[in-house]
Amino acid sequence: MMVIFQNRIIPDGEHTAFLSNTNKIFQYPSEPLRSFLYLLYIYIFYMYFSEHLKEKLEDYMSYYSKVRIVRTKKREGLIRTRLLGASVAKGEVLTFLDSHCEVNVNWLPPLLNQIALNHKTIVCPMIDVIDHNHFGYEAQAGDAMRGAFDWEMYYKRIPIPPELQRTDPSDPFESPVMAGGLFAVDRKWFWELGGYDPGLEIWGGEQYEISFKVWMCGGEMYDVPCSRVGHIYRKYVPYKVPTGTSLARNLKRVAETWMDEFAEYIYQRRPEYRHLSTGDISSQKELRKHLKCKDFKWFMSEVAWDIPKFYPPVEPPPASWGEIRNVASNLCIDSKHGATGTELRLDNCVKDGTERTWSHEQLFTFGWRQDIRPGEPLHTRKFCFDSISQSSPVTLYDCHGMKGNQHWSYRKDKTLFHPVSNSCVDCNPAEKKIFMNRCDPLSETQQWIFEHINMTILQKFNIYNNS
Repeated sequence: MMVIFQNRIIPDGEHTAFLSNTNKIFQYPSEPLRSFLYLLYIYIFYMYFSEHLKEKLEDYMSYYSKVRIVRTKKREGLIRTRLLGASVAKGEVLTFLDSHCEVNVNWLPPLLNQIALNHKTIVCPMIDVIDHNHFGYEAQAGDAMRGAFDWEMYYKRIPIPPELQRTDPSDPFESPVMAGGLFAVDRKWFWELGGYDPGLEIWGGEQYEISFKVWMCGGEMYDVPCSRVGHIYRKYVPYKVPTGTSLARNLKRVAETWMDEFAEYIYQRRPEYRHLSTGDISSQKELRKHLKCKDFKWFMSEVAWDIPKFYPPVEPPPASWGEIRNVASNLCIDSKHGATGTELRLDNCVKDGTERTWSHEQLFTFGWRQDIRPGEPLHTRKFCFDSISQSSPVTLYDCHGMKGNQHWSYRKDKTLFHPVSNSCVDCNPAEKKIFMNRCDPLSETQQWIFEHINMTILQKFNIYNNS
């Protein structure tokens, strides 16, 4: 068992701000006293009908006058339990945190400062990473980015467009959707928005619901670089989800309430969602009408206008797809349904009829992002061909859509060219290994044949890459 010591030193940034008081609402005490105590009205720890640490926690927290523990009588899940915690809060601002978080130095004033400028604002800290295994604290990877989503409702991050970039990179910036459940909001504004939709089950989808709601109903949302909160990204779910609970149901409920005709783009990619019941959403529809909220078309054109560049509602046609067969060996690339880190291998081509088992995965799509993903054009997986240098293997890695190590070019000489490493995909048929090598267009081990090719799209790719 590992323990985060309350007074340990973690990397911090430069922060400046001041302001009103806040209630902090989260599940379990994980925060050292890194808040300005004069800004805190009360800590509220809400417990999910937990059987753990009952008296011990009560006794420990009795020493802290600003702490109140609220317990549910039955298991309600994160969303409804947060609503319960918010309902007993008295401070001007609600600040929601997860239990598996550790706040950084001076994290709170920058959030409160932004709310002071406009009380109809939701503000989110930058979320740093606490390692699941050893609790090491690392800053969020890469530059600050805007929250986004694809049309299967997976959370994504996209670059801040030049139009929204500030002279000072520490300034807060607008974000279409929040990453999860770490945010601060004016208490009266939160309840004016109806809080969370209480019809959402356990957890999931609530970050989209509150994000769409605040933007469409007259508010705004910012990410604040000067506020840093560490978060443990767990490798497994440490609790059982009740039978019948469905993240898909939550997502459909949000889509049907807020996304108007744009919900159809989700159903095209997730046809199984069409037949799910959302439960009664009449009160949510009435709330939207009462608040005179704008429609989702407005949200996409005025707030999330840059998302379609990275995640278009209508997927552009791919350049090539199907099996990828090696000329020298007549074997096919096979990813074996692997995940991140899986090395691609050669194997007998399934379409030759020699072997048809579920273990093979030999259909790939070379799509508009100029990356290669397992699956057919409308049903690709979220992993991409990835390589780092000449001689390195070709592996699957989580798709990021930013080209780099996942950028490929399929050339007239049938080579799969990797611009970053200036090398081509090669293979050893005897060992069935696939790797990068110095390009040799005369080598048949570097020549690959896609089953289907759209020459118009492929030529556009090659013209763009050569320009």
